[in-house]
Amino acid sequence: MSNPDELLVGISALVESGQSNRMSLTVVAGGAVITGRLAPEAVWRERVSEVLKDSDHLGPFSAVFLAGRPQDRADHGDRGDHAGRDEAPTHLHFHLARILQGNVGIPETGGMYRVAITDVSAWTVGDFSYSDH
Repeated sequence: MSNPDELLVGISALVESGQSNRMSLTVVAGGAVITGRLAPEAVWRERVSEVLKDSDHLGPFSAVFLAGRPQDRADHGDRGDHAGRDEAPTHLHFHLARILQGNVGIPETGGMYRVAITDVSAWTVGDFSYSDH
């Protein structure tokens, strides 16, 4: 298993601590370029749950995203992504994110992506612009 990038872990930890929710980041993971804004894991889980809850077919899955929230793990002593305050984050949680494919961002409206920090092979601060031309 590769060692996570300390700078990327530090950025994620700052987002998780609530110090910033406006951090834009672009990463390469598994050959895909993902660009968007980072969110704390608990916020990301809540937003995904809300979207799923509104779906006739996917509604039952919404509870899965709320059951393992970081604050729930801390309260119950469960070990998860970052159950304790001193544990380093292991994932980036993107919202308003797009996978860049040529000169197009997919999906157009932005999506919710969870990326393991150890899967990131390259990254840069900021998000990439793209056009339909």
